[in-house]
Amino acid sequence: MSVQNFLKLLLLAAIWGSSFLFTRIAAPEWGPIWLIELRVLIAGLTLLPLIFKLGLWPQIQQYWRALFILGMLNSALPFCLLAFASLSLSAGFTAILNATTPLFGLWIVIIWLQETLSMPRLVGFAIGFVGVVLLVGWQEMPLTLSKGIAITAGLLAALLYAIVAPYIQQQFSGVSALVVTAGSQLSAAVSLFPVLPFSIPSQIPSVKAILSVIALALLSSVLAQMLYFHLIKVMGPSKTLTVAYLVPIFAMLWGALVLREAVTISMVLGGGLILLGTAIANDLFTQKTASP
Repeated sequence: MSVQNFLKLLLLAAIWGSSFLFTRIAAPEWGPIWLIELRVLIAGLTLLPLIFKLGLWPQIQQYWRALFILGMLNSALPFCLLAFASLSLSAGFTAILNATTPLFGLWIVIIWLQETLSMPRLVGFAIGFVGVVLLVGWQEMPLTLSKGIAITAGLLAALLYAIVAPYIQQQFSGVSALVVTAGSQLSAAVSLFPVLPFSIPSQIPSVKAILSVIALALLSSVLAQMLYFHLIKVMGPSKTLTVAYLVPIFAMLWGALVLREAVTISMVLGGGLILLGTAIANDLFTQKTASP
């Protein structure tokens, strides 16, 4: 993988890391369903004028079935699951659950795509996993029923991301990232619409919660999704999924800067191992010539 693509991977992780902070702020006031409905709807409507201007609407019509499936499995369901998890878990802990995506994806690409993984890449995945463990800092957390359900929701979201990654590569290899992003976000909004009446917020959300929704829509759903789909096409799903190892680092960083959360030694050591493992898994140290 080229250095340019690795930097794109870091940018994607930084944006998605901030999404856990925004979700943590907004979910208690909006509720998971309304929060995600607004997030994907704003994102889809923001991109729609550009879709028409560039004459890309016929592609959405052509791939609408695949886009609807993608919208449900890659946006509506995992976004809602992570928003639900954030009601009981911290932003950093939820991000760490999301970091299990490459572990699920490792076996999915072997079984589904029959991709052969080299020993260095397997070592990279292992180092990244150890880094995630250190990032948690071996902190003891009383496991209540609500937290157990929240953890399960976070892991299910990670599994969905891993399942959908090869689906994106197979179904949208020749489709514009703009089309995939806009189509999937609008599809997610449509799929969530029927359940909105059953989860209306009990009170009008604060300005902070409203701004968090807008940030989630424009940064995490528009910019990050387009970058994510682009990287899957140029690097493949297994390499792109390693972004989940980097996300907790940035989630912790934004938590420290915005919420003044403490940065522990385990966070520093774990973060270093995560970066190292991700770099090894992406062949950054072994590939001498630039890749596409």
